Amino acid sequence: MNRIFGRGKPKAPPPNLSDCIGNVDARAESIDKKISRLDAELLKYKDQMKKMRDGPSKNMVKQKAMRVLKQKRMYEGQREQLAQQSFNMEQANYTIQTLKDTKTTVEAMKIGAKEMKRAYKDVKLDQIDDLQDQLEDMMEDASEVQEALSRSYGTPEIDEDDLEAELDALGDELLLDDDSSYLDEASAAPSIPEGIPSDSKTNKDGVLVDEFGLPQIPAT
Repeated sequence: MNRIFGRGKPKAPPPNLSDCIGNVDARAESIDKKISRLDAELLKYKDQMKKMRDGPSKNMVKQKAMRVLKQKRMYEGQREQLAQQSFNMEQANYTIQTLKDTKTTVEAMKIGAKEMKRAYKDVKLDQIDDLQDQLEDMMEDASEVQEALSRSYGTPEIDEDDLEAELDALGDELLLDDDSSYLDEASAAPSIPEGIPSDSKTNKDGVLVDEFGLPQIPAT
């Protein structure tokens, strides 16, 4: 059948905004290069005109410069059009991409909501409440067990008034034991004289003194 009717031509891919933007930018760059060459040519003609006198030759150079300037103005207009086209396509491409991202976000949120509902079905509040009650009961039972284990056995009953009286008396005894005033009195007593007593003594000035510390009167 292909030999009889031939094969159909493959369909071209649909236009892509990104590719179109690239093509328009490439054309704009090409026009920029042309404008740069025209600027260089205009400078050359301008320098020639400065060096020439008024006359037919200068007018001829001037006509060439005017023609180049017209071309430059035309290319500049085309460049502005291409820049505006590229900007419009970029804005459209940005809007399309934003819509795609929004669609993806909404789909992800829908999937997340379904998963949350599915997970919430497995969680039952009644079971959670029952579990909390069981835990509270077990904690109370554990406290009762600890209290029972810490109970004392064989301890005689003692009157609290007797304990308070004994405690007060014990405090007075401790205060008496802590009283060290007798040590202060002992330390304030005069010191015991050292050495053997003698009939004649001298003071710090070398003068002989008697047993009372008074200067002795020399015998005549």
